[in-house]
Amino acid sequence: MYKNWWKVLSVILVLFSVIGGLLIAVPALPILHESIRNLYYHVPMWFAMIIIYLVSVIYSIKYLGSGKENDDLIAVESVNTGIIFGFLGLGTGMIWANFTWGAPWPNDPKLNGSAIATLMYLAYIILRGSIDEEQKRAKISAIYNIFAFPIMVVLIFVLPRLTDSLHPGNGGNPGFGAYDLDSNMRYVFYPAVLGWILVATWIMTLRYRIRVLENKNNQIQ
Repeated sequence: MYKNWWKVLSVILVLFSVIGGLLIAVPALPILHESIRNLYYHVPMWFAMIIIYLVSVIYSIKYLGSGKENDDLIAVESVNTGIIFGFLGLGTGMIWANFTWGAPWPNDPKLNGSAIATLMYLAYIILRGSIDEEQKRAKISAIYNIFAFPIMVVLIFVLPRLTDSLHPGNGGNPGFGAYDLDSNMRYVFYPAVLGWILVATWIMTLRYRIRVLENKNNQIQ
């Protein structure tokens, strides 16, 4: 049980952030109003996605150095998990945008960049499925993954700052400050970020263990 303390912690943090996100008071802000509560769900999804993509890059680099199958499996299952949180981030963002900006998908560079980044990682999965030879597949996808991560960072964090964007902290818009993200919100927001990162890690480890068992079963057959 002591080895699974972080899983218990992830459940506690996520439950706390979900309940607290619905019940704890938020600042009365124009335009945002109660929709600011989506901050507890939308932004942590992106944090979880980025961290788990970073894990995939680290293990892709390790695979190129070691050639170990397990490193490749961790890399691909990290990407598979990251895509899940990418879609959750897009979905929660569309809901928020519909309430605050009047449309689920306004022509915003951060939204467009996020969609392109998600398609880029979907292309990674398609690439893996199109190559039959295991070592070749692992090597090519590892190289692709290493280049995909910095491009994703540019699409989501760099380009929106260089042009007009509706998102806070981009295109000249001020970021969430002390007036917006008050102490009550911080008590919920930071646990939400940590909790969802741990959940993403949990999902990835489960997918990895399933993949290892499937490979062993295929070798036996």
